[in-house]
Amino acid sequence: MRLGDKERALIEFQRAIEVNPNLSTAYMGMADIYRMDRDYPNAELRYAQAARVEPKNFDAQFYHGLMLHLMERVTEAVQAYLRALAVKPDDFRTNLNLATAYYQLEENRQALPYAKKAVDLNGDDGSARLNLGAIYAALGRHQEAVKEYQQAAELMDLNGPLLLNLAESLASLSRFDEMANALEQAAKVDPSAAVYERLGFARFRVKDYEAAKSNFQKSLDIDTNYFPALNGLGVCLLNDWITGDRKDQGIKDRGISCLRRSLQIESDQPQINEIVTRYGR
Repeated sequence: MRLGDKERALIEFQRAIEVNPNLSTAYMGMADIYRMDRDYPNAELRYAQAARVEPKNFDAQFYHGLMLHLMERVTEAVQAYLRALAVKPDDFRTNLNLATAYYQLEENRQALPYAKKAVDLNGDDGSARLNLGAIYAALGRHQEAVKEYQQAAELMDLNGPLLLNLAESLASLSRFDEMANALEQAAKVDPSAAVYERLGFARFRVKDYEAAKSNFQKSLDIDTNYFPALNGLGVCLLNDWITGDRKDQGIKDRGISCLRRSLQIESDQPQINEIVTRYGR
């Protein structure tokens, strides 16, 4: 391994295992090579063997969990991470990964204590703060989520997903001006159809209808089939028609056309279907 001859190393590790099937270091050596080569199925198999031979080997338990996690076998990964924590309860990476796995399984109440423990262990890690914020948001605890997202933003390079998460929690708290500010930052660092659609929503909620229409259109310029932006633009146009004493039939028709296009893309939208039924005659 030190000479970089991984193929020969695998042969020698296998020979060692044939002599002594309980030699955990040989299983670990093979697993590490497979992991470095991104051969996760073989790495998982060898880490599992090492963990069975030596249950208190933390690295074997942790990396077994990690391989399962990377292969999207999340429920099994949870069990492996729990075994790793039984050996080393205060390991930062294991607490963070376990919280993430529970979050992926939508078991957010189980995720929360591990996410909090990860932050307690390393409060300067932005990913841990982001993870805790996402779990708070999933539990409907948006005030706490905003706090974690804001601290994550101070510790990490700003990116679209972080700022979108922050914006959604601010929206849940009806803090629409702050939501718009976060999304303006997101549009600078990571413009996307989702960012501009959410920015359009925020502008609509503060009654800046022209800015709302502009941002919905920017979203559609990026992705013509982004149906939430079609909904936003359609509702804005209908709002213009209604506030204009319902005189401009062309504006109404454009709004209904947007909403019908949205329903063609995603039919399961009861509220949009109701609006089209009400105004689309």
